[in-house]
Amino acid sequence: MNSSRPKVCHISTIHQRYDSRIFYKECGSLSKAGYEVVLIVADGLGNETKNGIKIIDIGKPKSRFERFIMYAVRAYKTALAQDALIYHFHDPELLIIGYFLRNKKKIVVYDAHEDLPEQIKGKKYVPAIFRMPLSRVVNLLEIYFSKRMSGIVTATPFIRNKFLKFNSNSLDVNNFPILNGDIHSFDWQNKKNEVCYVGTIAEERGIKNIVKAMDKVDNAILNLVGEFESKQLYNETIEIDGWSKVNEHGFLNRTGVNSVLAVSKVGLVTLLPNKNYIEGLPVKMFEYMLAGIPVVASNFPAIEDVVKDKGCGICIDPLNPDEIASAVNYLLANDEEAIRMGANGQRSVIEKYNWTVEEGKLFGFYLGLTANSSL
Repeated sequence: MNSSRPKVCHISTIHQRYDSRIFYKECGSLSKAGYEVVLIVADGLGNETKNGIKIIDIGKPKSRFERFIMYAVRAYKTALAQDALIYHFHDPELLIIGYFLRNKKKIVVYDAHEDLPEQIKGKKYVPAIFRMPLSRVVNLLEIYFSKRMSGIVTATPFIRNKFLKFNSNSLDVNNFPILNGDIHSFDWQNKKNEVCYVGTIAEERGIKNIVKAMDKVDNAILNLVGEFESKQLYNETIEIDGWSKVNEHGFLNRTGVNSVLAVSKVGLVTLLPNKNYIEGLPVKMFEYMLAGIPVVASNFPAIEDVVKDKGCGICIDPLNPDEIASAVNYLLANDEEAIRMGANGQRSVIEKYNWTVEEGKLFGFYLGLTANSSL
């Protein structure tokens, strides 16, 4: 290992190699800060070096079972061969290899993107009778292994508070937007009576109630950007009254998304009430705010703390299409208020809710780990 350039190894067998949080934010920031960064992935797309980050591909598993067993072993062996100063992994199923790396006296960080035990309770591919027992078992395993990690990084303060109970070296590094040349001040005069939803299209993210609400929105269309989670959900959604007001874009790159944001007057973040969402801060909300458009968002405490405090949108009951429609209609009918809210949101992201602030926390966390290698 080149001691003049500390080496860190990030590992994920689930996430795509260009994952926003892992590749562009964490690995990208560490590389620019002078770390030698290796990212181990399992997508079958081959090895490469991009943006100064060395990507090692261990192949693509054919099944969940293969990923859990064979690819965990493969990831462990590949990681160990890197002889890194810090190992930072992103998947709960890799806690076991984190444990083995700790036994090799390595500095190991677990990055908890979500509250897995709570998430399992809503997994439809797990038979309902097994969800609660499985959630409890996973919770016990997560506690056991996390206690033995050098530190825990989490995607929200709420997940951090959970891990602080059994690992005092836990820190939230929030998934806020990167500030770069992508900051836009879209001319409101160029906007149309359009609202937008950008992201994965899933039932738990409120798509059905959004479409129902559009049936009650006056003279407007919904720009729907993203891919449906399943064909079944797509078939069910297109039968809902209100679909005639949907402009379906499918997946768009950043340039395409910016084009949609440029003409939209409202951004929708109407997540349904499960614990991960109730206690989370949706990245998409901050991206709408950065674009200078007001948000209509779920009335969960963490979201309300931002939206109401910064005056950047309206919070509604995501289970109530009438409330969604009422909020959208209000913003479309009151341009001055919408412009004011949009400006408030953009200013708050530039000043506070951005990746520059969060990367500083990550750098400090890493320095603390290396200063106290007994962790």
